[in-house]
Amino acid sequence: MTDYLDSYKGKRVLVTGGAGAIGSNLCKALADLGAELVIILDNLEASYKWNIPSHPAVLFVNGDVTDETSLKRVFNESPTHIYHLAAFFANQNSVDYPERDLHVNGLGTLKLLEYASIASVERFVYASSGCSIYGSEAPLPLREEYVSTHLTSPYQITKMLGELYCNFFSHHHGMKVAITRFFNSYGPGEVPGQYRNVIPNFVYWAMKGHPLPITGTGEETRDFTYVGDLVDGLLRAGYYEEAIGEAVNLASEREISIGHLAEVINASVGNQAGIRYAPRRRWDTKSRLLASVDKARKLIGYQPRTSFEDGIESTIQWFRENREDIDRDASFLPGTSSAVRGQVTATREESPS
Repeated sequence: MTDYLDSYKGKRVLVTGGAGAIGSNLCKALADLGAELVIILDNLEASYKWNIPSHPAVLFVNGDVTDETSLKRVFNESPTHIYHLAAFFANQNSVDYPERDLHVNGLGTLKLLEYASIASVERFVYASSGCSIYGSEAPLPLREEYVSTHLTSPYQITKMLGELYCNFFSHHHGMKVAITRFFNSYGPGEVPGQYRNVIPNFVYWAMKGHPLPITGTGEETRDFTYVGDLVDGLLRAGYYEEAIGEAVNLASEREISIGHLAEVINASVGNQAGIRYAPRRRWDTKSRLLASVDKARKLIGYQPRTSFEDGIESTIQWFRENREDIDRDASFLPGTSSAVRGQVTATREESPS
């Protein structure tokens, strides 16, 4: 099934949040596949210009999904496909700033859909969060037909709101929308910080010789999904007709405990400081996460291919190659002096850290 890769030749693709970890990897893949133009819309409040792929087909626009001028600028380039990855990320950040979360994740998504409808884009792919949609009581493995309204953070609420807006534009306007639900993404491209995911923070702390902080017992599990597998799933969702009007999980189908994650990272970088424990955060009510990708496998041929061990090694190698930039921009972590920055970037999901 390689037709989906050839389909992007000559296309003009808008990626919101394209300077973030998932977005930058997606933009590089699109450019390498022969897209005529890859338009990145990102305000760099929680991402970095050095992370943007250097390619003649990539156009970077420093702007915001809630800003009319920014939207007019990128839609003036006549995109054929849209990947909406920009979001106010993530759980703790949304608890601290719920109105900002609603403004970006709610209004920003609605505005983008309105512009996309007027422009009659060929496909709109929305990055949702499987860690949000299913709540804390869903049976494992998590399947797309189970949805909960008992959510524990504004981020979870607004990611669901984005799905509902997508469904409205699909039903009412006939827009070709596909919804992808991410699970605990990690890999090259994600700079650590106060509101970031557990893996980049663990790698950063381990390389600095700090003990890795676990909020909980360490037995909590997550379905860590390598960014390369997510990019492949996104490219498939933007091509296959079977994805239109559907929501699919993009995950690894492997449960990894946070304690094991910490041990692997410490061993990989030679950190002797071990781990330390802290109380679990109030919004973090999920002791286990494991997703089924049966639906994505059936509809779009998705198959996670990167092992957890290989993905961790690739991530650590990226840290080593970009250490100077990471040290400069990592926010609110031991050994840094950077000020806390806003958190609008590619959509991902926090894990216990």
